Amino acid sequence: MNIQYFKNYSPALGRDMECKLYGQGGQPILFIPCQDGRFFDFENFQMTNVWAPWIDSGEVTIFTVDTIDTETWSNTNGDPRWRICRHEDWFRYLTDEMVLFIHAKMKEYQSDYINKGIIAFGCSLGATHATNLYFRRPDLFNGLLALSGIYDASQVLGGYMDDLVYLNSPYHCLQNMPADHPYMSLYRRSDMFFCVGQGAWEDELLADTRKLDGVLHAKGIPAFVDYWGYDVAHDWNWWQKQAPYFLGKIL
Repeated sequence: MNIQYFKNYSPALGRDMECKLYGQGGQPILFIPCQDGRFFDFENFQMTNVWAPWIDSGEVTIFTVDTIDTETWSNTNGDPRWRICRHEDWFRYLTDEMVLFIHAKMKEYQSDYINKGIIAFGCSLGATHATNLYFRRPDLFNGLLALSGIYDASQVLGGYMDDLVYLNSPYHCLQNMPADHPYMSLYRRSDMFFCVGQGAWEDELLADTRKLDGVLHAKGIPAFVDYWGYDVAHDWNWWQKQAPYFLGKIL
């Protein structure tokens, strides 16, 4: 398996950011780690083993990044406006810098590479971030795999709501999106998969997934939303089972 480590300065964040890639061809996938997670979590929690058949066959290349959740979503004592503004800096790092980096690396591996978009993938708060990336920028992301996410951003910020929180809350944005919005056709052309368990530590995530499921249905946006059993907990061992189950459907 081809594995590479990178450390690049981010103008959006004003500091160096680390990332890794796994693979050397196929469909690019951006993995967002769990809350307060690091770019190496994908490897440390054995996701490389789970994805190895698709990586080694050249079907996918996984790019893993750092979050700055400790400054934003997890910074419960911080000013909520500052926190969401700082999150926007990280969002721009991903959309304005990381996306370009991903496509540049893919072109190095495949001379005939065609940019058809990036699949966003995450677990827990990483699923929240991945979903937000996909719905805000379907021009950049052509697929979504979200496992056990929260989709009402105000919940993460203690009920605080402003214009930027609204933009980062798929549940709120989609409710009010006009039927003729140009993004609607992009959503309907893409594959999106949501999954949540009904076991330990999934209660809040289950309720949020049901809320988003209802909005997607009301808007006529096709999505595969799967509710796993009452033994399925909010933990890596289940995400390791869910990821390959959906991977065969999204590729």
